[in-house]
Amino acid sequence: MLVVNTEQVVGKEIEFSLGVVKGNTVQARHIGKDIMGGLRNIVGGRMKEYEEMFIDARNYAEQEMIREAEALGADAIVNVRYTTSSIMEGSSEILVYGTAVKFK
Repeated sequence: MLVVNTEQVVGKEIEFSLGVVKGNTVQARHIGKDIMGGLRNIVGGRMKEYEEMFIDARNYAEQEMIREAEALGADAIVNVRYTTSSIMEGSSEILVYGTAVKFK
């Protein structure tokens, strides 16, 4: 599945839109990651534990969006956007959405 953040795909002509597709996940912090993150917060440096957690969450949300587009018979998803929000202390949502399209 071609996934782009542009409205068009170079060299392709969009025949029609199949609608908005989306994927999301809510990720809660893990006590082990909190301990390591807390130590890094004291001494400084990248918080790799949280980075890995959010990379996994983004990948999961993106795969959900792709599955939804495939179910519609899409050739691509254009104009893709990511957003995050805090649900409650210690957890956040990652939402990815775009427009599923068919090419001519």
